Amino acid sequence: MDVQTVLDKILNGVTVVTSKAGSKINGLTIAWATQVSFQPPIVAVSVGKTRYTHNMIHSSRVFAVNILHEGQVEVARLFGLQSGRNIDKFASIPYETRVTGAPILKDCLAYLDCEVEGSVPVGDHTLFIGKIVDANIKADKKPLTYNPDDYW
Repeated sequence: MDVQTVLDKILNGVTVVTSKAGSKINGLTIAWATQVSFQPPIVAVSVGKTRYTHNMIHSSRVFAVNILHEGQVEVARLFGLQSGRNIDKFASIPYETRVTGAPILKDCLAYLDCEVEGSVPVGDHTLFIGKIVDANIKADKKPLTYNPDDYW
């Protein structure tokens, strides 16, 4: 059996990780975000090295984890299937900023605004470790769970 088929059975929430570099903003959909420390509160996100958002996080040292709710598969597709090098993903998506200036989707379930504490290259991705500097729940809904069939 294909190893990826087995790995797809691990349940993951769907998030849009956003960042900024100068006046430019971008975000991408990921399913690999997790808490890694209670004190201080720290999360890690895994971002493909070829992604436009990867470069923004690397240079600005900030990112936000926008946790999506069940009704946001189309938002996940927008941020996951197109590159910010080619389109403005935020053209039709309302957002705001908090402490770091990374975009926070106005209609997300919850968010974590983070400053990069470190990074680790892992295969074709980089694990960005972020100290949470602001967080909030924005909706009383169920989180969107990653299902590869929704995107491929």
